[in-house]
Amino acid sequence: MAGNRDAYEQAMSAGHNAAWDEDWDAAIRAYGRAVQEFPDDPEAHLHLGLALLHVGRLNDALKVYSRCHQLDPDDPIPLEKSAEVLERLGRQREAAQQYINVAEIYYAQRDFDKTIANWERATHLSPGLIAIHGKLAQLRERLGDTRGAVREYLTLAYYFQRMNDNEKALMAAQRALRLERNNPQVLNTIQALEAGSAIVLPQDDVQGADRPQTGSLSGAIEREAPEVETDTDGPLEEAMRLALTLLASHVMETGSLEVSGADALKAMELQRQEQWAEAVAAYRRAAHQIRHPALSMNLGALLLDEQPDEAVPYLTEAILEPRLEAGAYYGLGEAYHKAQKHLKAAQALIQSARAVDRDLAPTDAARAEIETVYKRLLEMLEGRSDEALIAVWQRYQRLMRGRGWKQRIAETRGQIAETMREQGEEGAFEILVASHGDELTEAIARIDHFTRTGMLTLAMDEAHRAIELSPYYLPVHLRMAEIMMREGRIRQAINKYAVVARTFLVRGEYERSRSVLLKVLEMAPLDIGIRQTLIELLEAEQQWLDAIDQYIELANAYNQLGNFEQARDTLNLAERLGRRVNAPVDTLVRIKHHMADIDQMRLDSRRAQKTYEEIIQLKPDDERAYRMLIELNYRQGNHLDGIRRLDQLLGIYAREKQTDKITKLLEELVSLYSKDTALRMRLAAVYRQLGRKEDAIAQLDALGELQLQAGMNREAAKTIRQIISLNPAGVEDYQRLLAQLGG
Repeated sequence: MAGNRDAYEQAMSAGHNAAWDEDWDAAIRAYGRAVQEFPDDPEAHLHLGLALLHVGRLNDALKVYSRCHQLDPDDPIPLEKSAEVLERLGRQREAAQQYINVAEIYYAQRDFDKTIANWERATHLSPGLIAIHGKLAQLRERLGDTRGAVREYLTLAYYFQRMNDNEKALMAAQRALRLERNNPQVLNTIQALEAGSAIVLPQDDVQGADRPQTGSLSGAIEREAPEVETDTDGPLEEAMRLALTLLASHVMETGSLEVSGADALKAMELQRQEQWAEAVAAYRRAAHQIRHPALSMNLGALLLDEQPDEAVPYLTEAILEPRLEAGAYYGLGEAYHKAQKHLKAAQALIQSARAVDRDLAPTDAARAEIETVYKRLLEMLEGRSDEALIAVWQRYQRLMRGRGWKQRIAETRGQIAETMREQGEEGAFEILVASHGDELTEAIARIDHFTRTGMLTLAMDEAHRAIELSPYYLPVHLRMAEIMMREGRIRQAINKYAVVARTFLVRGEYERSRSVLLKVLEMAPLDIGIRQTLIELLEAEQQWLDAIDQYIELANAYNQLGNFEQARDTLNLAERLGRRVNAPVDTLVRIKHHMADIDQMRLDSRRAQKTYEEIIQLKPDDERAYRMLIELNYRQGNHLDGIRRLDQLLGIYAREKQTDKITKLLEELVSLYSKDTALRMRLAAVYRQLGRKEDAIAQLDALGELQLQAGMNREAAKTIRQIISLNPAGVEDYQRLLAQLGG
């Protein structure tokens, strides 16, 4: 219930004076009286909260600001102040959420500077808010703050890596790269992510750098390539060499220098001298007393050539020692292959590669990702033909021989993982058994290297050679599109992406097709053909709401291209689809608002008016539709219908206790249509209800003059009586005027 307006104003004035004098206790008492008079007044609550904050009554201030926000949800200041209070109380997480809420209000008001400031405050208080960093990155990019956007995308990459989501981390870093192609921090981050290394939070001084000078092919590889294994020993030879050391240490540490220990030492010496048969005999004798994985490793390896079946149990025991695991599995692969157990042979070599790859991983997250890839790869072997399994065995045997074999294992695993993502498991298996699989892996590695270092011509040449090896290997086509983008050949890149997306679509790989299409639409939002392909895909997946969203985006594209008729036809399709699939009311309303916008752009006011009336039938409290109907009716000179719609909207505001909206709307309309008596009459009534006496008198005075000019003397007399009841200054003049009118 409203209180005494005069008492309220006196209390507010006293509070302001006390606050000016920094007498906060007095200010609290004064503002408290104002709140008692008008408990639903947000302004009094706001000032009371500030006074409580100054004296350190933080919990009380928080309650007052919370109430103030309830009274005026569109005012960001109460939320902002409550966030400050929460921060001072040490409730960091709650404060961060409150700053996020504040930012959303500022964003809706298009105050982007304050939006960014509040989002950044939230991320400072609660690090790791990925969604907020994402919003910051996109908003900074839209505002042209390239440096800030790059920093946010790199921050996203850091947190995604900490969440063990390397794929998203790489996507974030690549988004930064699209903004600054030569930024060294971005390039280093991408290289680290691709290598499975940990990255750090970006510094504030993210800056670009000149593109590295291109030189000879060999010189470039020398400058960039990581260190690789320089010897040609594979996992079996490496394990045998380590087993000699482990076994010798075991014999010496356990003091087993009797017959068994002597046999073991003799066997090791014979092995070094390459006297294989004698070494096997000595190891067999020692094995009766010594049970150690290192002895089993060497004995099993030496038996492979002549007695592969006998080698299997020894190599199986050697797997128990993690440092010998890769070599033992490799030996098992050889033994099973000789026994024509092709599935076990292929599985064993893949297990050997997994052990090597896992040991080289720099982080637990990288190891987990590696395990996932190899697990899927092993599952893919089930049910394959002997011919295919032999091809897999041969591929991995070649991988683990010669210079750089460990690096090739990592590169092959990376290629398989990417192919699984891009083409599914069948595509990955095809690459694995392809006759040029080794060359393709090496080609992919070179393409990525040249692209990272800015040698785009070399990267494209390598991509063309890879296409000759495997014309339908889509990851190469995607790399070609990326190179084209970097070279500035935007249209060619878009066409290449589109071909890849349609290939995925034909294959029924909808998710991959959608991913590529969305990427293209980020670059070319007005590409009608790409948008239509995406709609076709979404409808095939029965993703109806996403399809409707894309119909709306397609209509927007037509709209921007000036094809208004096609834009509206597209929205009609969206509406029909929405009604057919029982889309939410808000979705249908959004479609119709777009329709009405187009109608107004075409100056078809009657059609727009009809559309807004349909919106109100769907959603009776749609504020925007009422506002537009009021404007359209007034623009057409139909003030009666305009007032009818206005009263309906004011009723909605009144039910929601949105007094400020009522006042602002009426003030706006009065400023536009200053001679409309119905508007002034309503604004005067609102001012009187709010206790704004002088404003009410001003409106009534203007209303009376309009009525007198129109010859509406009886109505003018009523208006003058209302003015007199407010006891204005110079009331005698109004009384004389009333007398002249026969009042």
